[in-house]
Amino acid sequence: MVFSSLVFLFVFLPLALAAYFLAPRKSARNLVLVLMSLLFYAWGEGGFVFFLLALVGANYAIALAMRRLPKSRGRKAIFIAGITLNVVVLLLFKYSAFFVANMNVLLAKLSVRAIHYNAHRLRFRLGISFFTFHELSYLIDVYRGTAPAETNPIDSVLYILLFPQLIAGPIVRYHQIAAQIKERTVGSEDFVAGIRRFIVGLGKKCLIGNNLGRPVDLIFAYSPDLTRAMAWYGALLYGLQIYFDFSGYSDMAIGLARMFGFRFPENFNYPYVSRSITEFWARWHISLSTWFRDYLYIPLLVRTRYTLLKDCLCIVLVFLLCGFWHGASWSFVAWGLYYGVFLAIERAGLSRLLNRIGPLAHLYALAVIMAGWVLFRAKDLAAARIYLRLMFGHNTLTAMNPYVLHYCANSEVLAIVAVGLLACLPIIPWIREHEKTIGPALPRPLVFGWQSASFVALAAIAVFSVASLASGTYNPFIYFQF
Repeated sequence: MVFSSLVFLFVFLPLALAAYFLAPRKSARNLVLVLMSLLFYAWGEGGFVFFLLALVGANYAIALAMRRLPKSRGRKAIFIAGITLNVVVLLLFKYSAFFVANMNVLLAKLSVRAIHYNAHRLRFRLGISFFTFHELSYLIDVYRGTAPAETNPIDSVLYILLFPQLIAGPIVRYHQIAAQIKERTVGSEDFVAGIRRFIVGLGKKCLIGNNLGRPVDLIFAYSPDLTRAMAWYGALLYGLQIYFDFSGYSDMAIGLARMFGFRFPENFNYPYVSRSITEFWARWHISLSTWFRDYLYIPLLVRTRYTLLKDCLCIVLVFLLCGFWHGASWSFVAWGLYYGVFLAIERAGLSRLLNRIGPLAHLYALAVIMAGWVLFRAKDLAAARIYLRLMFGHNTLTAMNPYVLHYCANSEVLAIVAVGLLACLPIIPWIREHEKTIGPALPRPLVFGWQSASFVALAAIAVFSVASLASGTYNPFIYFQF
């Protein structure tokens, strides 16, 4: 089940809200959320939900065992066993096919019999990367003493399975939400703010992200025959598509959580205004980049004496793992290495130059980001090389396929691109900031008119988004594959 579906909007969500607010106590409300979250996940993954429950139970027991052994050697051994358990589960379900396929390529070169592998038994499971990182966060936070081990099994299950963040984040760390699981309130302002945020996310996904999906697919399918301008245009379209698709999902998740009294961390902060790759990763998928920073990069860096070389190597290693976390393919590994190298170069001194060149730094960042999206989107490394050659290398094509040009650069698509580019700018935060300063001095009719216009705009976004869903428009979330 996905947030941008009619079943979710008009069946699941109303039932979940009704059951939640009719429940008499906090403990009963948490149980309602657990049951609805199990239904939400089982809708797409069926029987795997029982394995997921068993894994949550194992992590619950491991955390309690660490709680009982606060300063013993056994505590560290239990912690390592718990981390190993979760990593092995992730490797089996997400990466086993990749490892076996590459091993068979190597064995074939050595004239050795291939390994037989039943891919269906250990196929990729929806959201496994995200809930594994939630499990790891739980164990690490308990081990470090950042948050106490959860003694209530229902509350423990709720942290992992809470449906707004179950499939594709944001990656909410245990210490960020532990107190909210125990005690939270939902005022009318929270509920209305949650609805508004959800509608904005739905609009991003349905009205911009979805409508750019098919043009992007077509351009990448015709990649050997693209002019340089069309190749760059295709990279731009995909950059907009993935941003509005994923940030739209995050907005919906944050809005849903707010309706139930939870405050999730922000996941995006206008990443395309960045003037460096370092700034981009401080604004893009913030919950993932800070997870890697706090749980991997900083521990690696502080174990021994600091050197710039060590810092750069840690950055590259962490982003290699970040790329591999996204998907079991060499193109994702290359994508992670690509960003790791640029981040290391900036750390080594390029950032000082970028600070001096002003707007040119923004052009540099956008060029690097758009080229990176080609690695991310291409079906394999060979396809990525062809596409990048069209963007940066010798390209003699001067005329574009008229079908591709008509379908991907018609007035409707160009209008969506224009709206998308405007929405990438922090215009709304600027308006809100000035509302606080000049709003009290404005005439009341003008304030009322602005508020009415905002309400009408939100209502229009909701209506057009639902109409788009009803028409069966292109709908899969890109990040569900991770």
